Amino acid sequence: MQRTTLVQYIRQRGFSTPGATGEFTSLMNEIIVAAKIVSLEVNRAGIGEDILGLTGKINIQGEEVQKLDEFADMTFTTIIGQSGTVCAICSEERDEPLIVPKTDRGKYIFMMDPLDGSSNIDVNVGIGSIFSIYRKVSEGNEVHDADLRQPGHKQVAAGYVMYGSSTMFVLTTDQGVHGFTLDPSLGEFFLSHPNLRIPEQGSTYSINEGNMENWDEAQKHLVNHLKVSDPATRRPYKLRYIGTLVSDFHRTLLKGGIFMYPSDKKSPEGKLRYAFEAAPMAYIVEHAGGRASTGSQRILDIVPEKLHQRVPLFVGSPRDVALAENILSGKGRSQQPA
Repeated sequence: MQRTTLVQYIRQRGFSTPGATGEFTSLMNEIIVAAKIVSLEVNRAGIGEDILGLTGKINIQGEEVQKLDEFADMTFTTIIGQSGTVCAICSEERDEPLIVPKTDRGKYIFMMDPLDGSSNIDVNVGIGSIFSIYRKVSEGNEVHDADLRQPGHKQVAAGYVMYGSSTMFVLTTDQGVHGFTLDPSLGEFFLSHPNLRIPEQGSTYSINEGNMENWDEAQKHLVNHLKVSDPATRRPYKLRYIGTLVSDFHRTLLKGGIFMYPSDKKSPEGKLRYAFEAAPMAYIVEHAGGRASTGSQRILDIVPEKLHQRVPLFVGSPRDVALAENILSGKGRSQQPA
């Protein structure tokens, strides 16, 4: 039986796109190479060279940098920066964008969280890389703020690579959402999950309930509502929380339900980064039939004011996200337990 590789899928997409120059295909091929290298290093963590633990550095987010964080950031940055397809690379791990020298600039902007789930690296729990691609929108060869702070709906592609029991590359390029699983014996990603569609409604919710004391009353009502038994509305929902956005999102994408990271007293603007986490996940879930919201606004409509802007995130099945928005707005408050 013939199987479709990720490289073949990208090439076929290029053939079917009018006016395609091959630049996007080249960029995707470089992302695939970087993902394989990071996957290999993640799988070797704990053996060979010392790649586990902290570097002693603090990133722009105020978080301690893990050695694998730094390795992933350098791997993606080096390979993609030399590809001739991008004019800027923006990383969650870097204060400022990396502007590619003029002689090597392409027409794309590459955004990434090079290794999501830092707190789980040393305990062998699923982690991942998140990325998105934008086209340069300003005229000329210079890179401007308008190129780096585009609304999420301007993405031309988004995806993530999950390093778990297997390594999976999930991608959307406006032609559906597809999952490709790495065959380590051949070193190729093969199409394993074509045309992913999230269920209209799920039966699980995903949130860090350890932050409950910092939530506002509407958020507490929402979670309490999901716990109350009502078979007609498929409640109670089950709690599932891993603590790695890629892993929690992937489960939600396949099984349905809702992932929530609300704003709270400690993080009034939200905790997740718009450009590196919320926007790419929103782009993926919408192309799979789901929804992504701040609780009151569509994620993909936001025009970020700064590169490292944070937002609340409610993402998942359309009915579940709609329910969350309804309760958070106060419209569903009367249905909630005291």
